[in-house]
Amino acid sequence: MLQTPASFTPLMAPPQDPQQAVDALSFIFHGNRLLLREADLALPDYTAVSSLELDPQALQPVGLLDGRYCQAGWIDDEARVPAGYAWRGLRSLFGEFDEALMGVAGRAAQVAEWARTHRFCGACGSGTARMAGERCFKCTNCGHMAYPRISPAMMVLIRKGDSVLLAMHTLGAVKRFVPLAGFLEAGESIEEAVHREVFEEVGLRVHNLQYFGSQSWPFPHSLMIAFTADYLDGEIRTDPAEILEARWFGPDDEWPERVPHISVSSVLVDAHRPPGR
Repeated sequence: MLQTPASFTPLMAPPQDPQQAVDALSFIFHGNRLLLREADLALPDYTAVSSLELDPQALQPVGLLDGRYCQAGWIDDEARVPAGYAWRGLRSLFGEFDEALMGVAGRAAQVAEWARTHRFCGACGSGTARMAGERCFKCTNCGHMAYPRISPAMMVLIRKGDSVLLAMHTLGAVKRFVPLAGFLEAGESIEEAVHREVFEEVGLRVHNLQYFGSQSWPFPHSLMIAFTADYLDGEIRTDPAEILEARWFGPDDEWPERVPHISVSSVLVDAHRPPGR
């Protein structure tokens, strides 16, 4: 599952030793695409990063991976690519890229996007500066502070006897039956969001919510919080703007194909998959 490796330590400031900057693991992004060497999917070395002539604020500290400094950067002009390098979407790297590096890349992508979108104050339009000791940009004029954006989203697998409800989301990146999911509204608890989303998307009511697990999801800055819940009442009534199809899957049904455990969604489904399905 995509996650930060245990050997990673966050950093709020670059290291003092200049050699660590030379040896850094540099995650350079254009949008949600990562700059990699085409021959072996290696991150750009010091020479390649230097050739980009990035503004100092476009490079941000991320942390240490096995003691090695990691930094995140962004570039507006996708044509400025060193020879032998190319842009690769993060999703396309699942199964190809080193697992630990992939976990840090997800974090780095969010740091880079935060830095890119907070060069100027959202309140008065003045320039910002990074605060010492915090992952925060502060307006040099009005003092408004901007931290990295995190968008919490609930996910729930509804159980009814020995069956579970899975749905195909209208706007899903992949057309596959998965648990219900949706973003929290301002002022909502996660539990309130579960009840609201379930009723809005499939017309059911649930109870006995149980926390299952969570996962940072850098597309672009989500935090997925997964639950199980038991069916209470109602008949499936889908909102076509949100759900293409929703139905119960039981022991005698043909289940969706297994997929690699990249996201908490597949882990949640497989935890309830009948033997042999």
